[in-house]
Amino acid sequence: MTSDNSWELEEGIPQFEDPFIQQYLKGRDSLIAEEQKRRHDATFRKTLSPMAARACRIVSQIRSREHDEVWTTGLDDETAHQSDEILYPGVMFHHAKGRMEKTNLWKIVEKMPKGSLLHAHMDAMFDIDFLIDQAFCTPGIHMSAPKPLLTPHDYDTAPVFFQFSSQPSEACKDKPAVWLEAYEPSSLIPIQAAADSFPKHGEAGFREWLKSRCMLMPEHAYHHYHGVDAIWAIFTKTFPVINSILMYEPIFRACFRRMLGQLAADGIRYVEFRIAFVFQYRKEGQDKIEEDYHEWCRVVEEEVEKFKATEEGKSFYEARIIWTTLRMLPNKDIVESMKQCIVSKMDFPALISGFDMVGQEDKGRTLVDLVPLLFWFRKTCSEEQVDIPFFFHAGECLGDGDSTDQNLFDAILLGTRRIGHGFSLYKHPLLIDLVKEKKIMVECCPVSNEILRLASSIKTHPLPALLARGVPVSLCNDDPAILGQGKNGLTHDFWQVLQGLQNVDLVGLAMMVQNSIQWSCYEDQSTAEWKRGVEEGILGQGLKATRLREWWSDFEKFCEWVVLEFAEFDEDD
Repeated sequence: MTSDNSWELEEGIPQFEDPFIQQYLKGRDSLIAEEQKRRHDATFRKTLSPMAARACRIVSQIRSREHDEVWTTGLDDETAHQSDEILYPGVMFHHAKGRMEKTNLWKIVEKMPKGSLLHAHMDAMFDIDFLIDQAFCTPGIHMSAPKPLLTPHDYDTAPVFFQFSSQPSEACKDKPAVWLEAYEPSSLIPIQAAADSFPKHGEAGFREWLKSRCMLMPEHAYHHYHGVDAIWAIFTKTFPVINSILMYEPIFRACFRRMLGQLAADGIRYVEFRIAFVFQYRKEGQDKIEEDYHEWCRVVEEEVEKFKATEEGKSFYEARIIWTTLRMLPNKDIVESMKQCIVSKMDFPALISGFDMVGQEDKGRTLVDLVPLLFWFRKTCSEEQVDIPFFFHAGECLGDGDSTDQNLFDAILLGTRRIGHGFSLYKHPLLIDLVKEKKIMVECCPVSNEILRLASSIKTHPLPALLARGVPVSLCNDDPAILGQGKNGLTHDFWQVLQGLQNVDLVGLAMMVQNSIQWSCYEDQSTAEWKRGVEEGILGQGLKATRLREWWSDFEKFCEWVVLEFAEFDEDD
């Protein structure tokens, strides 16, 4: 007996060694184990090989060390009071970004085979610096604006556009720059001339300014008074600027080729891009805007095939497009987009994989408001003998029972195969049961949800509630370039979840990767074929089963690498 606990015995306080306390602890362990059986990864955990189980143990031990050594600053530490750096496990993304990319956990997650990327807005994925470089080095790129940009407010919010023009640069050289009051509204100025005349530090300042118009800056995410509507207002202004540069054939080809390489290097073998078909596309050397999206679709297919034939793309399966249109548009424009979707599906059956409505849910039209159009679309698809399933955004909101939150009900009733974001789903126990019963997967985008002010950090994200209830989830990156991730791929989102959520270890990440493959739309399938493929999983006979088996082989090799590379962290050896 030590003097430290002698007073406890004198007071009659039970000790942990007492049989009835031990009985309580056994019951406690049983209750925790029972809950673990209901988690999304319970079955997966039982199938691990000894090598994979050891790798998972090592990763958890590395995470535990880094929690203490990298992410925890003692409040009594003198250096903590002198530093403005904010540190804690699960800290906001932009605070963590620079430090996370230097950790062992980052090295591990970066190396992990990540399966499929199923929720990614193509025009929000291109490296912004590279995009701007292409604008400068591509002949004929000009800048215009509806009015001169004179005030700080103009610089931040006024519309600006870029486009190819075949007119000689000499014809514009004496025109007043867009930064001057004498600028002629909507007149074209060569991009180099616009940059050279930029009032703040010339071309270098112009590049920084243009980059700020193409992405959310870290300070936007830091400011909590920027609610969802305010941050979305900034967010949506980036797309017209980006697309005006991007959607010229030589620039698009170069940026798309680079992006595919980045995705493949991050361990992604298949991707389903979303893109709102409201952009204007020009072929190389053409001033005229294309009347439809046939040429754009052709270029996408061509570039994917070229990439797959390269060394860096040899393991890449495919890229497909979920056709999207803006939910805020009037009926006539939505129906016109639906018609173009059907025509494009007939012309490029292997490229178009589904249909969705995009844009801020809180400000856009609800799915119930769009039901007549969606029924018309489904009927027309049937008449034209094309199968274009729904992959709806729903529940990307903070509401609880409002009309936006209720998009979840309509997404499920309309037969969506996956739900984009599903942020508010955890508030609906009945819908959670239906999602599981109907085998609907949630495309979760944790970094995006944080930066767009739905969650303050990964610690307040509803993802753990879905995983604990056994809801199938895959991790996605949504809009990595605009949101300031600085890297394409899934490593940031994977790292945030692994580092910030104690109940998600390497097994949990692996289960979500398996989901991404199981719910991939690799090929057109009827509803019955789709459900059968999802239910059979790796035991099936189709393409999904084959690719699941290939991923398991890749995952086993990855686990072997973890064990060899980080053996010194295995405390159980």
